[in-house]
Amino acid sequence: MPVDESLVGRVFPPTSPYAVTAGKIREFLSTTGSEYDGVGPAPATFPIVLAFDAMNAFLAAEEMDLFRIVHGEQRFAYERPVVPGDVLTATLTVASLRQIGGADIIGTVSEILDAAGALVCSTKATLVYTAGAS
Repeated sequence: MPVDESLVGRVFPPTSPYAVTAGKIREFLSTTGSEYDGVGPAPATFPIVLAFDAMNAFLAAEEMDLFRIVHGEQRFAYERPVVPGDVLTATLTVASLRQIGGADIIGTVSEILDAAGALVCSTKATLVYTAGAS
């Protein structure tokens, strides 16, 4: 069954505050075999940690299974770098929806805000969702 088009424009609640630390950046980079010396900003892809939490909350709210998602695209647009000491939240909005060949192509935007409410970066993702038999 296709995803309901009324989902477009819906804003989901922000994620829980996430405290960025040198240790969390180091842990993130270690998954790719990279190192972090504790100095400087997080890598450009680090906000995926928050965006993924926001996406999982969206999927749970809409009762969509993660195993039915193919991640089609991811983009990041920065206002400033993410640095240790930041406390961030992500708020996901469904930006677009279209159906192609039995799949729902869902465009999302997640805004990553700091504790003061300032935009740090935004992420755009394209999710390809195939529902099970109804």
